Amino acid sequence: MRRTQSVSRGRLLNAFFFLLLGREVAMRRGRSLWLSLAAAMLSAALVYGLYVLQRDQLEQQETVAVVVPKRFIAAGERLERTDLEMARLPVAAYTNEMVAALDSAFGMEAAMPLGKGEALLSWKLNEHYLHPRTGESTFQIPKEYIRSISNGIRAGDRVLLYASGAEEQSARIFPESVVVASVKSSANVEVDSLEQSHLMSLAEGNKDGMYVARRDANAMIEYVNLNLTEAQWLLIDQLCKGGSVKVVIAYSPESYDRMKDRQGEEGSGERSGRE
Repeated sequence: MRRTQSVSRGRLLNAFFFLLLGREVAMRRGRSLWLSLAAAMLSAALVYGLYVLQRDQLEQQETVAVVVPKRFIAAGERLERTDLEMARLPVAAYTNEMVAALDSAFGMEAAMPLGKGEALLSWKLNEHYLHPRTGESTFQIPKEYIRSISNGIRAGDRVLLYASGAEEQSARIFPESVVVASVKSSANVEVDSLEQSHLMSLAEGNKDGMYVARRDANAMIEYVNLNLTEAQWLLIDQLCKGGSVKVVIAYSPESYDRMKDRQGEEGSGERSGRE
């Protein structure tokens, strides 16, 4: 009887031992399976990463970055930094007329309509921004309409217009500045510096030259021509034709601000063009 009980206990212990051993083996197999799956996933991620890297390198070798408009731009509109972005084209489609740097287009005017996403061509841009844009005309402000003119303004500057009257409260006429098309002397000569042309300094981005041109002039300002929309001119005429209200033309530093913005984009534009 005792021998039978001993045999039964031995069998139970053996069964329990094999059960524990089987469980341990199953756990090890489960861990091995998870490790295998994790290794496979890491290998797949590595292979995919290498594929993406090689694809990008191949794309950069076979494409070139060019400037494109972010939106439709009508003829006569001046291009702002927010209107432009870089896009890549196949090397076979690239031509020398395409603009490859943002700073080369920023501040220029569209000579014709520009489609969204199309490669920007240099011959479609116009740097003669003293000409009125679409919807504008150049108006000479009558002398009897003017109370005062800032002596430092030059062609290409942006100015602010104020209404000043004896009884009426003085106020700003337009919230935005307007472009000066030209400033003339009594002899119909453009008022500028004899040493360094203001327009040349503006085109070269020479702030020191612009400053010097304002400090020195070949004559006094007698006539001012502004690029205005029809609504802007009609408002000025309505305010001033009675004689009680006159215009004060004040120099705005926006020309310097825009130049700083353009110079600030120059480095990033060149880097984007080389990417």
